[in-house]
Amino acid sequence: MQKSMFHTTTATVATPVCLLLLLFHGQAAAEPWTLELELRGEQLHGLPLRWSDTQVVLLGRDGKVWRFARDEATNYRKVRGKFQGYSYTEMRGTLLREFNRGFELSTTSHYFVVHPPHQSKRWTKRFEALYRSFLQYFAVRGIKVHDPIVPLVAVVFPNKAMYLDYAARTEKGISAQTLGYYSITSNRIIMYDIFDEQGSEFRWQTNAATIVHEAVHQVAFNTGVHDRASIPPRWVAEGLGTMFESKGVWDSSSFPRQKDRLHSGYLRRFKQARANRPDGLMAEIIASDRIFGQRTNIAYAEAWAMTFFLVETQPKQYAEYLQRTTSRRRSLNPSAKERLKEFTDVFGPDLRLLESHYKSYIDRLHNLAKK
Repeated sequence: MQKSMFHTTTATVATPVCLLLLLFHGQAAAEPWTLELELRGEQLHGLPLRWSDTQVVLLGRDGKVWRFARDEATNYRKVRGKFQGYSYTEMRGTLLREFNRGFELSTTSHYFVVHPPHQSKRWTKRFEALYRSFLQYFAVRGIKVHDPIVPLVAVVFPNKAMYLDYAARTEKGISAQTLGYYSITSNRIIMYDIFDEQGSEFRWQTNAATIVHEAVHQVAFNTGVHDRASIPPRWVAEGLGTMFESKGVWDSSSFPRQKDRLHSGYLRRFKQARANRPDGLMAEIIASDRIFGQRTNIAYAEAWAMTFFLVETQPKQYAEYLQRTTSRRRSLNPSAKERLKEFTDVFGPDLRLLESHYKSYIDRLHNLAKK
């Protein structure tokens, strides 16, 4: 991943870090500002997103997020002027230097897309259409969103080998089974093109599902639906990503029926696991992300089902809950108890009753899917 770099001739004001962060707390809602510091021998410039007694989260102008102990960095300085992400020229230059052979760079109103040669239309139109669809979806539900303050970047590799090589060099824990991912750290979507030379429709649909899922993550973390400093519960992020994979969600004007909003794959997984589903699983998923590392298939099915249930039956409460997960008062690393309270403060304390309604609702969806 590229380091955040910024050269400026504007004046700086030396200020103790504790005072700087107190100033940031008072000015955050008014105008984002730039903090300069030295970290592990490197000079960084960025917007302080959040901090705690021990940790600082800094957003670089290229979109990368830096997390470090507060006493690990030195020479903190406030740079005069408003924080601004990379300009079009700066971002274009950065990507062309990084991907200078065997790739092309195309741009839209919101995206920089690095892709194999002669494939601009295949990728750029879809990313931009998904961006507009996502914002419209939340706007009509009263969820506040804002424009990204840093560039949105997507990188499409021509094959799996190049994708896995890049992932191994830049990200930890990316499975060889993945088709793509959104990096919260670099703020990039990384994927590869599985579209074969014969133009297989099945393969393109797999491409499309990957684009939708990862684009939803990226847009959510850049428009205020999710927070890149205090990351939401895994089921919340993955629930949105999986829900948008259905054509009735990302293209509701063309597919307005509730049946079109169902995800047949996750609905089927939920049904298959239903007989052995333990009581209290809802509370477990709300309180902890462990299930995603232990029972991945079940975790994704539950994330989709919980999100669909809440969006369809309690949309106002779901919107309020999403906004609470982005609150500046939220801990950078909420405990299980804090995560449960965050949820029950909105949906009520009786999780057993809510879970009973949830299971019955999803069970009824199976009949709808058969029609």
